[in-house]
Amino acid sequence: MRRSQVLKKLRDGKRASCFKTNLVDARVSEIVAISGFDCVWLDQEHIGHDWSSLASNIWAAKAHDVDVMVRVSRGSYSDYIRPLEMDATGILVPHIMNLEDAKKVINMVRFHPVGRRPVDGGNADGSYTSLDFNEYLRRANEQRFVILQIEDPEPLEELEAIAALDGYDMLFFGPGDFSQGIGAPGQWSHPKLIETRKLVAEVAIKHGKFAATTCNVDDLDEIIDMGYKFISTGADVIGLKVYCNSLVSRFDKLKVEVRPGSGVKGTNSPVYE
Repeated sequence: MRRSQVLKKLRDGKRASCFKTNLVDARVSEIVAISGFDCVWLDQEHIGHDWSSLASNIWAAKAHDVDVMVRVSRGSYSDYIRPLEMDATGILVPHIMNLEDAKKVINMVRFHPVGRRPVDGGNADGSYTSLDFNEYLRRANEQRFVILQIEDPEPLEELEAIAALDGYDMLFFGPGDFSQGIGAPGQWSHPKLIETRKLVAEVAIKHGKFAATTCNVDDLDEIIDMGYKFISTGADVIGLKVYCNSLVSRFDKLKVEVRPGSGVKGTNSPVYE
């Protein structure tokens, strides 16, 4: 079983970087991996990944020894463990609403002695039955990370108890949905949002978990100062949009001189009709 580069960095006291992809083509994940990110974020909560596209993206990242985190859609245990069986390095479970919810997730995604995750071993994560049964269970618990996403105000009452649970690795603060939950959508500097972002990091660290979140690259220093170690910044669709907008803006600013005849000449090079 491939070792997690993210967990190695975090356990060594270092930070780990992550990049979110909304486009399902596996070449996007390969580009991200080649670029030097520690982790590629694939999303089943919002993006139309079928199991084949998910597997292709995982292979693309693994080829460059880069981790893959899959944000799963909330559902049955099968929805949670299939990405792990495809050899995703970790899963992010959205909208953890209370202590009982967190306990159920951990029980479904961790093997004995932590939980009761259903066992197969005949998939990519078990080297298609090549791993010894008990070694497979041990390595999966040790080298595959589980992240609980706090993105609603409801779980805050039990946040300490959630953070104290064994069997998962990170608490992930999601600012987008949290802003909705407090009735301040998109107000990133709202006092309650900032207070909770700090609180999640503090409580995670207090109970031996890693603090994770997403942020703009300009906010990295502030987020790091709060104690966050696993940070997702950037997304493929944002990069593509910004690049396309810059090109269109450049075209719009071109000063062209229209001359009699069939051609249109710009300030630097000819453009023909």
